[in-house]
Formats: sequence, C-alpha cells, structure tokens
Amino acid sequence: MPAALIAIDQGTTSTRAIVFDASLTPLASAQQELRQIYPAPGEVEHDPEEIWTATVATVREALAKARIDARDVAGIGITNQRETTLVWERATGKPIHNAIVWQDRRTAGLCERLRAAGHEAEVAASTGLLLDPYFSASKIAWLLDNVAGARAKAEAGQLAFGTVDSFLLWRLTGGKVHATDATNAARTALFDIGKGEWDEGLCRLFGVPTALLPQVRDCAGEFGVTGLFGAPIRILGMAGDQQAATIGQGCFQPGMMKSTYGTGCFMVLNTGPARVASRHRLLTTIAYQLDGKRTYALEGAIFIAGAAVQWLRDGLKIIATSSEVGALAARADPAEQVYLVPAFVGLGAPYWDASARGAIFGLTRNSGAAEIARAALEAVGYQTRDLLEAMRGDWDGAGTVLRVDGGMTASEPCMQFLADILAVLVDRPVVMETTALGAAYLAGRTAGLCPGLDGFAAQWRLDRRFTPRMQADARARRYDGWKDAVSRTLTAR
Repeated sequence: MPAALIAIDQGTTSTRAIVFDASLTPLASAQQELRQIYPAPGEVEHDPEEIWTATVATVREALAKARIDARDVAGIGITNQRETTLVWERATGKPIHNAIVWQDRRTAGLCERLRAAGHEAEVAASTGLLLDPYFSASKIAWLLDNVAGARAKAEAGQLAFGTVDSFLLWRLTGGKVHATDATNAARTALFDIGKGEWDEGLCRLFGVPTALLPQVRDCAGEFGVTGLFGAPIRILGMAGDQQAATIGQGCFQPGMMKSTYGTGCFMVLNTGPARVASRHRLLTTIAYQLDGKRTYALEGAIFIAGAAVQWLRDGLKIIATSSEVGALAARADPAEQVYLVPAFVGLGAPYWDASARGAIFGLTRNSGAAEIARAALEAVGYQTRDLLEAMRGDWDGAGTVLRVDGGMTASEPCMQFLADILAVLVDRPVVMETTALGAAYLAGRTAGLCPGLDGFAAQWRLDRRFTPRMQADARARRYDGWKDAVSRTLTAR
C-alpha cells in the first residue's frame, strides 16, 4: 500500500512541497520564492504561471530528495494563501490577468461604496466577513470590469474563478476538476457559511456570475487525480493555510487557539459547532469541514507581521538578512519606547481601515536602527493583543494558551514578548511546519493512513512554553502607548 503523503503549501512569498511518511514525519522538502509584483501603491499581484511552475518543480524535487516514487504516494494535500484571486479561461486554462493577492487594496473604493449603501450587515450575516478589499468578491468584480471582454465571457460560462487551491487543482487534474473546499470558499465573501452554499444574492451584489464559481467540498475527500509526476496520485485534502495550520496544531476543541506568524499574522479561535457573530469586527469563519459537518472559528487577520522585517531588510536596508533582526533589536535602548504601526497595506482586524498607512511614533534624537527593529518585532505582539482582546469580548470560551507557528516563532525574544504582552502561555510545537502538516493529515485521513482527530491531536508535541514575565503595570503602560499610536494612524475614525 502506498505510504507517503505530499503537502503542497503555496504561500504568499514562496511555494513549497513536503513529503511525509505515514506517521507524518517529514522526509524531504523543496521550496521556491515567489516574486511579488507591485503595479501601484496598495496593489499586489502574483504571476499564476510562476505559481504553477514552482508547484510542479517543488513536488518533483521533494520526491527526488525523499527517493520516493509517485506510485508510493497515497495522496496529495493542498494548502494555500487564501483570498488571492484568479480567473482563467476554461478552454485553455490560461489566466486572464495576474493573480490579485489578498493584501491588495485596489477595490477599497468599491467596498466603501457598498458599505455606505448599507450592505455590510448583509455580507456579515451570510459570510461572517466584512466588506473589505481583503476578500475575493471585490477582486473578481475588478477583474471582470477591467479586463477587456471578461464580463461577457464570464456570463457565457467561458471563464472560471478560483483561489489558488482551485487553480492548482484545475491544472493538476488537466482541467477535469473545478472545485474548492469549504474553508477557501468561506473567504470569498460569496459563500453562506451557515447553509454551506454560494449566496446568489451576494453574487448579484458584487456582479459575479455563478457560472464562474467552483464546486465546494469537504476539506478531506476525493478531489481528483494528477498524472504529472510519473504515476497517478490522488488529491485527497484541501484547506486554506490558516485552517490547515489550525488542523496541524491539533486545535480541535472549542476554546483552543493558534496564531501563525508569516507574512501576516492570523489568529484562529475554535468555537466548535457554534457560529459566533463578532461584535468587535473579527471574522466568523469555517475552521474545517469534515464528513459534511462544519466547525466554526473566530479569526483575526493582521496584514503585516514578518513582512515588517522584510521591509527593514529591503526598504530601509538596516539589515542584510531577516535573521539579523533579533540581534539588532537586542541593542535597542530600553529607555526608548518607539512604536511602529505597520499599516503598509492598511490595517486588518479589529480596525479594518484600508486607507491607513504605516507610521513610526516615539522617535527621539537617540532613536536609531535598533529601536526601529525592536518596534517592528513588538508590533507583532501588540497586534496579537488587539486580536485576543477582541476574541475575549466576543466569546468567553477563549483559552489561556496560544499555540504558535510560522517563521517568526523561531525568535525566542519575539515569542517571550508575545507571552509578556498577552499575559498568556505561548506554546511552540516541535513540528513547526503546521500548515503543511495539516494538509498532509487531511490527505492521510482520506487515504486511511492517519487516525481520527483525537488520535492526531494526541501526537502534538511541545518544543517550548513561554511564560509571561512582564509586570502588569508595565504591560498596561506599553499597550496603552500602542493604542495611542494606532489611534493616530487610523483614517476611519
């Protein structure tokens, strides 16, 4: 019986493939960076063909490194950057435009007009989301209205829409399958998360023909077969990256929460079968859907986390590599209190101010590169505190332990500050590739290689627990300073 699993992890800044054995131990991986395209301020795109060629290349490389034949692979699980929007021709599979990335803000005007017309409550009631350029619906509308002939072709059924998972599935299956999973569908602002189906009223509101939309399936199941790697391999799992990380962290019980620190930061709180409506501008979303049953979550999205470190490297050029930021920040003067509000593409939860832009506060004549570097790292903790406060205000079932993953969690000073400013325990797992692990588990569950949720959760292992050390008065003083800095940045007051 085939005993290996492949996770395709297509993210915002890179594409990876990881080969796991049947016990979900990583055997080999391959990764390629993804070029970021910035056509104008606030606009972010990816080249779909770069995504596709990197996906195929990394899978082949990972298989070769693991010395695994495609015949020994029980299944593929796909996880992906969510909300990023592609539209392609059904006849050729060719995209009509670059992918519009989740960070892109070009549709802020459309979202504001719909909000002013009173439609946000309608969107929230059906989808659990807000009217914001972050989500796919307004991006689809922009493509149909700005690519010559696109709207007519869409209405004639000649085009297909998908988030990255759906596009990869289409290409992997040679155009035979146009589908997505419930977690990705839930991020489009077109999907009724209570009924589990596309909302025709919202499709009309955004001007999106339903003929564009993929079929929606469970996160674990038969998605199709690919023959690109030497032998047929079944595609057996699919979930958006933050939901895959929630699964990979074993957050299956209501009250469990995880936070992933990559390009942005995404905090997810499992609320079980209860769909909790947020009063603090968080998102109500689907954590996962298995065997036709949906588990819900509250989610807070921070647009800029690790990307702030990239800005220090590529924009300010005060570090040569991202790994240098910790040492630079450690040299900061403790007497200086500098705040960086990294609203480079607006502010996400709980503010949702698409027009806000980044700012630095508290500079003195003594402030320098070290203080700015420390402020960039601390901004991650402050923004996470914003999310935790909102979650506790929405639902009293939030726990006191936060499981973390993502590249920034390798920084122990950063994680200690996170525990300090949140006043909760911060748990870092042994297996850090939780997003890919979640995707592999979904495929393995369908293939019969992996245990049920309880059995998988029991395999989670702790690497290090960070315990709060900061005094309560210092915590309150520093967080008050952050809130003041944010208030000065907001445009939507």
